[in-house]
Amino acid sequence: MRIAVTGLGAVSGIGLNVEENIDALRRKRHGMEKPRFFQTNLDVPVSEVKKSNANLKHLLGIEFDKTVSRTALLGMLAAREALSDSQIDTKAMRVGLISSTSVGGMDLSEVFYNDFRTDHSRGRLRMVSQHDCGASTEFVANQLGITGFTTTISTACSSAGNAIMLGARMLKHNMLDAVIVGGTDSLCKFTLNGFNSLMILDKEHCRPFDASRAGLNLGEGGGYIVLQNAETARRKPYCLLTGYANANDAYHQTGCSPEGNGAFKSMSEAIAMSGVKSEEIDYINVHGTGTPNNDLSEGMALKRIFGDKVPPFSSVKAFIGHTLGASEGIEAVYSALSVSRGFIYPNLNFKSPAPETQLVPETEFSEGNNIRNVLSNAFGFGGNDTTLLFSKFEE
Repeated sequence: MRIAVTGLGAVSGIGLNVEENIDALRRKRHGMEKPRFFQTNLDVPVSEVKKSNANLKHLLGIEFDKTVSRTALLGMLAAREALSDSQIDTKAMRVGLISSTSVGGMDLSEVFYNDFRTDHSRGRLRMVSQHDCGASTEFVANQLGITGFTTTISTACSSAGNAIMLGARMLKHNMLDAVIVGGTDSLCKFTLNGFNSLMILDKEHCRPFDASRAGLNLGEGGGYIVLQNAETARRKPYCLLTGYANANDAYHQTGCSPEGNGAFKSMSEAIAMSGVKSEEIDYINVHGTGTPNNDLSEGMALKRIFGDKVPPFSSVKAFIGHTLGASEGIEAVYSALSVSRGFIYPNLNFKSPAPETQLVPETEFSEGNNIRNVLSNAFGFGGNDTTLLFSKFEE
């Protein structure tokens, strides 16, 4: 069976849909600014979706007074776009939803806790009813009328990549006819303070793969793709998902091994599964967070696989921030369009290569490139590393 990508949906700090995202990437217009929709004492830039919860509810046709987490709202906006784009019939097919998130409904839980901590008789319990990660998935499924297999994956920053992998495997085993896969996450104090405690937040605009990189910028959003059998698709697929792999180097609770063992294994196995040769990889959407450890580890893995002939690569996280559980959902959308439209995306703020690798990413947007195969990396805490490989669709 050939696994086809037939629908795309994305919302991020640079756009409310796929075309807005691509237009911002083309114009090199990032989403970094000070937080507007939640309070924090940290003076750091984030890539925040430029709509309040009330605005998002209006866009989705949801009652203003209905309690819905921001994570669920962002996921709903992106998943709805992907489903519509795919043209699949949810009533005539076995359609599933596999979504991922890191924070779940933490944004609402924080509102509850502010009242509860001062007086245990205060605080609206409905604010914690969506705290669980699965609540956002159930909300999206109910809103879209998805009655097939539904589940949630939370493996830190590789979550959406693993959701895509699981969806592909279920299709291959004839457990579903089509599946919406990806992830959603919203900004909140919990994650911002957590990354600050690790001392890996950059107070300036992040600089992936640059010698001066000092940390990451966080972001929020949602990204989903629709997978189905290429032979039963109603519309021409954007591309095929030909390879995928997950590895766990278990080097450190939050860091990657300096040699890039996990990244090397996940990329190598995804390439092997696809059946393409390493020299046939035309572009790599790197994880590229901008932290000293991540970029060095990923860079070393790239050198181990490709030697001195590393394909064109770039990180989009200086545009959209690190969106955690949503990151590979959004970046899978970008990768699918890289194959179907020949896009290569710019790596913002790059000036000088790291001395250990001397790797230089792409710094300009280009289109019309002959791109046959794209690798897309998503590396999470604990060394949970996932790589996807998207390939050109041939009739």
